[in-house]
Amino acid sequence: MSPPQPATLPPPDNVAAGIGLKVTSVAIFLLMASLLKATGNLPPGQLVFFRSLFAIVPIIVFLAWRGELVDGFKTANPLGHLTRGLVGTGGMVLGFIALTRLPLPEAIAINYATPLLIVVFGALILKETVRLYRWSAVVVGLVGVGIILWPRLTVFSGGPLDDAGIGAVMALLACVFAAFATIAVRTLVRTERSATVVLYFSIFTTFIGALMLPFGWIDPTPEQWVMLTVAGIAGGIAQILLTESYRHADVSLVAPFEYTSLLLSLGVGYLFFAEVPTLTMLVGALIVVGAGLFIIFREHALGLERRKARQVTPPQ
Repeated sequence: MSPPQPATLPPPDNVAAGIGLKVTSVAIFLLMASLLKATGNLPPGQLVFFRSLFAIVPIIVFLAWRGELVDGFKTANPLGHLTRGLVGTGGMVLGFIALTRLPLPEAIAINYATPLLIVVFGALILKETVRLYRWSAVVVGLVGVGIILWPRLTVFSGGPLDDAGIGAVMALLACVFAAFATIAVRTLVRTERSATVVLYFSIFTTFIGALMLPFGWIDPTPEQWVMLTVAGIAGGIAQILLTESYRHADVSLVAPFEYTSLLLSLGVGYLFFAEVPTLTMLVGALIVVGAGLFIIFREHALGLERRKARQVTPPQ
């Protein structure tokens, strides 16, 4: 049997719809994160399990509605999906630990290190060409991450590493895992449909989360059950909207709107968790955002140059 062919996306033709879907997905992902943070004392394995389990529901419904459910289960690389699931689950666990120990805007801001690390790992693992401009942006962005982290790393000033310090370290490690997961996805999409990648990720993270339950379980209150259910469904819906946003506009056009999550998290953190951002966090976050935007626009410019080169190069 021949391997399943990756689905071909239609040409992006509606920038406004793409941006709207992207911003909506960012807002819903933030809702998911806020609900998981509000659950309080639940173990991270428990959060992973229910977030992934309930996320499968909207994903299955959406794929069935599009008539892609059967094809979604066809895969030529089950081991690749398992690897991505393991790495992704590790990042999810670390991210949830950070989320419960750090102010929401700070956890979100540190997460912006992920695209910077993707550039690094893409060069080291996939042998992608990264030139001086992007390397410079990565260095500047990582300096911004260091500015955010430094007040939390009290161990370097002789003090103990408190809960917030542990959360900061976990947030950074989560970025490392997330970057590796993205590299795994870049390998998977060479033979797999996007629907297949999303579906198997949710299945594997649910299974791995279930294996973690014996090592930490707290009976949820009725309010926590509601938050876990809504958070999981929100995560699935947000993933669908994110994928759909790329059907309507180029990635380079919608990707910068990921940073709207910083503004939204500042408002949510202040209104619902009484979290006031420090000046150091804001300065570091702005540096990281600036570096990330530079990389996105540089990628866009390089893409335009490559398309122009193909247009003027005569066929061989």
